[in-house]
Amino acid sequence: MHKTIIKGLIYLVLLSACKNKTTENISPPDQEETKNNIEEVKESPPFFELSLAQWSLHKKMMSGEIDPIDFAKKAKELGFTGLEYVSQLYKKELEKGPTPEKALQTLLDTLQAKSKQYNVQNLLIMVDGEGDLAVIDEKERNQTVENHKKWVDAAQFLGCHSIRVNLFGTNDPEKWIEVSTDGLGKLSTYAATRGINVIVENHGSLSSDASLLAKVMQNINKPNCGTLPDFGNFCLEREDGKRWGSKCIKEYPRYKGIEEMMPFAKGVSAKSYDFDSDGNETTIDYKKMLNIIKKSGYQGYIGVEYEGERLDEIEGIIATRDLLINLSKEL
Repeated sequence: MHKTIIKGLIYLVLLSACKNKTTENISPPDQEETKNNIEEVKESPPFFELSLAQWSLHKKMMSGEIDPIDFAKKAKELGFTGLEYVSQLYKKELEKGPTPEKALQTLLDTLQAKSKQYNVQNLLIMVDGEGDLAVIDEKERNQTVENHKKWVDAAQFLGCHSIRVNLFGTNDPEKWIEVSTDGLGKLSTYAATRGINVIVENHGSLSSDASLLAKVMQNINKPNCGTLPDFGNFCLEREDGKRWGSKCIKEYPRYKGIEEMMPFAKGVSAKSYDFDSDGNETTIDYKKMLNIIKKSGYQGYIGVEYEGERLDEIEGIIATRDLLINLSKEL
């Protein structure tokens, strides 16, 4: 009986020792794993990638300080992985060839080579100056659709997902919905054959009325037709009825507008104008904007589009880029 008790005590001591030894071996790795998980959460990447809208550099490009052909190079230097081209910044290149078609193809070959050289993704082409898609005259509207087709083909060649168009034309809300549905719908039908999206930016006049734009999207109801919500372009009416340049006298609620456009968004344009000493945009609540975007489930590119006057264009781009990155860590 005495021997049995002794054996039992020895067994309990050994068992306890094994447990302690096992705990000693396992605890440190578990603690380290927890620490790593916390660090991973802190360092998790943003829910979006960053692209650069070429318009952010339009002053330097129009003055000749930066060659538009070097857009990919400059974007890469500034830390961007995606490119958003602006068609009107290549007017000079499009006049160099023996024919407009050959000039465009030469330009596209060059831009494609540059994007590959600097390992950046071609995302979209912002198309301007090709007519009004929401004009009342059907013949003129159809011609505008035809004018845009070459840019659809250009986007396909470059590997972009979209072209951005404008819905300028009539300022009669009911008629605007009707003719916008027709013009944009026809262009989207063609673009679908090329695997390209046609997206509309809130870019002034009735296109900045997000509730009306949402109705157009619902009317067309095509998977390749969507929106490009812009943080800053919600002016509905300017002094003297001008499209650009004059003081805005009527504006659509911007945060409401972004919420209404996000269900159809295939890109996002982070417009910026100026910044305070803490790096916050002074006219737009960027944190509120990013919360709206994230809540919508969007996970694509957000394009930096600086359009301010006080900061140099490069400084404005960097300030916008850094604000987006810093805020993404708080969400």
